[in-house]
Order: sequence, then structure tokens, then C-alpha cells
Amino acid sequence: MTLAARLDALEAAWRTASPWLVGHDGDAGVPAAHVPDLVEIPAVVARVRERLGLGADRTVVALAGSTGSGKSSLLNALAGAEVARPGFLRPTTSQPVAACADGSDPTSLLDWLDVRERTHLPAGSPLPDGIVLLDLPDHDSVEVTHRARADRLLERADVMVWVTDPQKYADATLHDDYLRPFASYGGVAVVVLNHADRLDAEDVAPVLADLRRRVAADGLVGAHVVATSTTTGDGVSELRDVLADAARRRAQEAARLVVDVRGAAALLLEASGGDGRAGHAGASADELADALAEAAGASTVVDAVAASTRRQVHLAAGWPVTRWLAGFRADPLGRLGLGGPERRRTERPDLVRTSLPGASDVVRARAALAVREHVAGALDALPDAWRPAAAGRVDGEGLAGALDTAVAGTRLGAERAPRWARALGVVQAILLGVGVVGLVWVLGVRGLAYLGVTLPLPELVLDGSAGQVRVAWPAVLVVVVVVLGLLLALVASVCGRVTAARRARRARRRLADAVAGVAQTAVLAPVRARLDALARTRELARRAASP
Repeated sequence: MTLAARLDALEAAWRTASPWLVGHDGDAGVPAAHVPDLVEIPAVVARVRERLGLGADRTVVALAGSTGSGKSSLLNALAGAEVARPGFLRPTTSQPVAACADGSDPTSLLDWLDVRERTHLPAGSPLPDGIVLLDLPDHDSVEVTHRARADRLLERADVMVWVTDPQKYADATLHDDYLRPFASYGGVAVVVLNHADRLDAEDVAPVLADLRRRVAADGLVGAHVVATSTTTGDGVSELRDVLADAARRRAQEAARLVVDVRGAAALLLEASGGDGRAGHAGASADELADALAEAAGASTVVDAVAASTRRQVHLAAGWPVTRWLAGFRADPLGRLGLGGPERRRTERPDLVRTSLPGASDVVRARAALAVREHVAGALDALPDAWRPAAAGRVDGEGLAGALDTAVAGTRLGAERAPRWARALGVVQAILLGVGVVGLVWVLGVRGLAYLGVTLPLPELVLDGSAGQVRVAWPAVLVVVVVVLGLLLALVASVCGRVTAARRARRARRRLADAVAGVAQTAVLAPVRARLDALARTRELARRAASP
């Protein structure tokens, strides 16, 4: 995989992971204290991308070492020219010095490195083409700024050359503070035993072997160990060949940058649980929705829909003489804040707060347990860096409010009496009118007869065993109207119960959908988003960290 592809994968992995890592500040995106190293990933991405933009045909070689190790003399020997002036009275390098071999224009690269003292070697110089050789400030300088400059340039170098001498090659500062922390960069590191001419000829090999042993103990597997002398020229050509080989490899794979990207990707992969798998929800989505529906009072609302429908049918199609009594009873949906004029007047019924009674302790506990089981089962098995803090868990108060809003915004379909009931109400009104006419007719004729005015009444003659029975037609009309009214009221009552049951089933389905929407938004979607982000981060980080 190319370096550019690795870098793109690492950047995408961090972009996916950073919003979900625990302890993040909303603006700064700073991870929690137990994963502080992750904050370096954006810096690594920026540094590598910037370095790639400066051209891959240049290899930055940093000569690092202590005071008096001969870095400046070694740079001159490698360059074949006096680029750096060694200090004899007080040997120390305070500013980095660059020697640039033939190749592309290194100006932008040197500006990025912030190296002001630079020498462009002519074509044909012994320094391999494409090399930018830096003489760094001494790492053991008493000046803090000198060490800071050296450390910053070491971070940006492609090849690190550690220069030491027979007196200081076993110095703890070199091994503890520099070689050992850079153990993963063994493939792009060189350790030089300079001033080898100060040793007797028979002592060079044992000292060099001891240095190799120490370097291997520091973990720099694959690091070249070379003995040089700028006085006699011994080893300089060998070191130059090592740098030439490094330049060729730099052009092919940018080894140091690959190590940086792979290291950052491995760090993110480790924080993301490596090849581990996230847990699964303890409570299923259906169980969660059922528990939330019960906690939201869905059953109470469904019962109220049925009762409200029966009341509407009675008010619309009941026997007119008695149905007005039902008007004194409050609408069951109105008592819950889900019906009545205030509900119909608003254009946003979802903004009407309900008056549902609070769920019982048992129901609330069941709902809370379902939420905890679902969230805990999915998230508690996550790596620590991905596990949400307590503040990031489901907000119980917010969930309760969202459920109440969902119930209030559900169209229950029980706002009006059914059409058939209103049609029967019209028939009942006609029958009542006919009955009133018959009753007024009978009472009017009887009243006039009392005053001495006789008017005939049409009569119905019925033959029976006791003889003929005469019944006034208006009286018959009143009786028939009452009987028909009672029969229609009975039919309306039966049909009203059927309609109420149908409306209750429809309301239950709509409430279930509304509660499922709340569960999806407040519980399921955040859980799924975190798990998907973790899976994508692992995939991208593995790709960036692959060998």
C-alpha cells in the first residue's frame, strides 16, 4: 500500500472516531486522560501530508549527537566541502546547518524545516543526489532552545544518524533519551562511532561490536552501525553508501513517514479494541419498544380512545331523551389532554402536553431496565476509549418528555363521531320530531276537549277476544317512535363498541409506531451510529497499519 493511501485511511479513521471518543470537548475534540496519545494523530497526519507535498525525491538526513562528537566535521566529509565550521574552542552547534545535494529545488523543504543556514552543493559532489544533510544542534547542550531545535528536526527527518565517539558511545543520555524511544525507527536509523582513529587499531572492532550490542538492546533492529574517522577518511565512504541506499528507499516508500503513519494507526486501532467485537443489545428492539410504550401510557390512551368513541356514538346516535346525560361526563381523551376543543384548535397537536398519569413504579422500572439492557449490552463491551461516559447515556427525563410529545402528536383517529353514528343521529332527530308532533297532537286534542272543543282523532281499531280496542293514531305514533328510538340506540351502542375496538387497534398501532420512532431516535440510532463508527474506524486503522 502506498504512503498516500495509508495516510488517507488514517485520516478517515480519525475523522470517523474523534466525535465518539469519550471525554471529547465539543469544540476542541480532546480525548479523555486515559488516551492522551490520540491527540497526536491529527498532528501526524498534517506533518506527513505536508512532507509529501514538499516532494518525495528529497531525503532529509539528520546528524544528531552530543557536543564534540564531530557532527560538523562528518557533514563536511560527507559533502566533500566545508559546509559547517567545527568549533575548536567550545565545540557546539547552536543552529542547524544544511548541505543539499543535486536534485529538485529544496527551498520549500528547508523553509518547512526552518533551516536558515543552507549550502547547495554543485553537481558531481560526493553526497548522493536527493540528500538534504542536516547538522543538528547538540542534544546535550546546556541551552534548552538548542535541544528543542534538535528534537523538532528529528521529528521531521527521514533518516536519523546518531553520531557518538569512543568516550560517549555508552552514555546513558544517548541510549535512554534518544535511541531507545526511537526503537521503532531502526530501519531508518544509523549509529556512527566517529573519531575511530582515537582508538588503537585492534580496539576498533571490539568497541564497534559493543556499540552494536547496545544498539540492539535499545531495540533498533536493522539499524546500521558504522565506524568513521574524518581525519583518516575511514568509514566515510561506507556511511555515504548507507545514505545513498536510504535515499533510494525514501524515493520508493518514504520509510520514516510510513512508520509514523503505521504507528499512529496502530495506536488508534489499539484504542478501538483491535480485532475485538462490540457487544450486542441485551434487550431486543421490539422488547424495548414494548416497554417504552407501556411506560408512555399507550394502554391508557388506547382505552381512552375506545371509551371516547363509545361516548361520541352515544352523543350522536343515542336515544335523544337520555343521551344529553352523557354530555355531563368528561371526554376520556379530553381528560388526558388528547382530545376536546383545545386539541382541534391547535395546528400543532404535537405541542400539546398530555395529562397522562405517571407510570407505576413497576412499569417505570421495566422501561428503565429495557433501556439499560439494550444500551449496556451494546456499549459496555466497547473499548474504554469508545464507551460513553455517564453523561452520554440515555437521558431518562429527556426520553420521558420525548415519549409524551410522541403520544401527544399521534393522530388517534377519534376526534369525531363516526359518520354512520352522525347519520343515525339525524334519523333519531327525525323520529324525535315525529314523536313530539304525535304527543302534541294528542295533548292538544285532549286540552281542547277539556275546554269544550271537540276534535276527532284518527283511531286504530284492533279486534280482540274482549272486543274492539280503539287507539288514537297519534298515540300509536308516539309509542312506535319511542320503540324505534330505543332500538336504534341499542344498534348504535353495539356498532359503537365494534367501532371503538377498531379505533383502539388503529390507535395502538399508531402509538406503537410513534414510540418506536422515539426509541429509534433516542436509543437505537445513537447506539448503532457508535457501533458503525467503531467498525469503520477499525477497518480503516487496520488498513493504515497493515505491513
